[in-house]
Amino acid sequence: MKLQKGNLLSMQMKLSPEDFEPATKQEQEELNKLTANTSYWKDAWRRLKQNKIAMISLIVIILFILFAFVGPSLSPYTYDQQVRGDENMAPNLKHLFGTDQLGRDLLTRVMVGSRISIIIGVGSALIVLIIGSLYGSIAGLLGGVTDNIMMRIVEIIYSVPDILIIILLQIVIKEPLQKAFDSGSALGWLQKLGPGIVAIFIVYGLLYWVGMARIVRGQVLQLKQMEYINAASALGANNKRLIVKHLLPNCIGTLIITTMLQIPSAIFTESFLSFLGLGVSVPMASLGSLASEALNGVQSYPYRLLFPAIAISIIILSFNLFGDGLRDALDPKMKK
Repeated sequence: MKLQKGNLLSMQMKLSPEDFEPATKQEQEELNKLTANTSYWKDAWRRLKQNKIAMISLIVIILFILFAFVGPSLSPYTYDQQVRGDENMAPNLKHLFGTDQLGRDLLTRVMVGSRISIIIGVGSALIVLIIGSLYGSIAGLLGGVTDNIMMRIVEIIYSVPDILIIILLQIVIKEPLQKAFDSGSALGWLQKLGPGIVAIFIVYGLLYWVGMARIVRGQVLQLKQMEYINAASALGANNKRLIVKHLLPNCIGTLIITTMLQIPSAIFTESFLSFLGLGVSVPMASLGSLASEALNGVQSYPYRLLFPAIAISIIILSFNLFGDGLRDALDPKMKK
């Protein structure tokens, strides 16, 4: 009893009249924020808005999308239009980015090249998302021998050189694709891109999904031990329903982050291959092909290399920074 009284006296000595004053308005607002009921996505959006670098990157991405998809329709020139007498013209009011050796407006070609890069980046990332998530979830859910066989296949695919496969695919599918382009009008729009870009999509569908599959498999191995998965299975849910309704929706944060970080990787791959002449077909413009064409006169006309290089750098940097910010926002461990 003496010890308890001593503790009470010591607590009373530490308290002061100021401790009993009403909370200020700022303190009440902070308490309401801490105790407010919020959803996972609202909380993630709040954390993302607090990341200034990620928000600036998002604004840059939106501006580049407008630049790539709306800009060409506002330009008085087309990407393949040759203006006689305007060959190798430096940047001016008539051609803001200058012209190339054929008199084509470089601003319009950079816009179209940015469009091609974004389309290929997003399209390749969606291919990786669909194939990788399904493959990884199946391997993680079934487990055992099936999981071991599927993961050994993944390890074999990891060892395949992707550039070599793209070159071989171009040689193999070039003639059949050309016949398909000539015979079917539905595929006519792909003819402007050429077999190189189609080969890139095929290679992403064959090879690049393995990283996504391994990440999803790890998530599924953790989730399938949860009580709600066991309850759904006990109630008669088959593997398809478990994957579609329970496992993949609970991996959505990881799927979004991995897909977002896959976009700049695909853009860089396309730009690199187009730089080597394995991407889009002439006269279609790509940021990589524009940089490759500019090398011939880089000392006399450095602006022809400068603008495509800046566009590639800004696009890849913005997607990477936004992907990092998105990862921090969607990671529950980052919650404060």
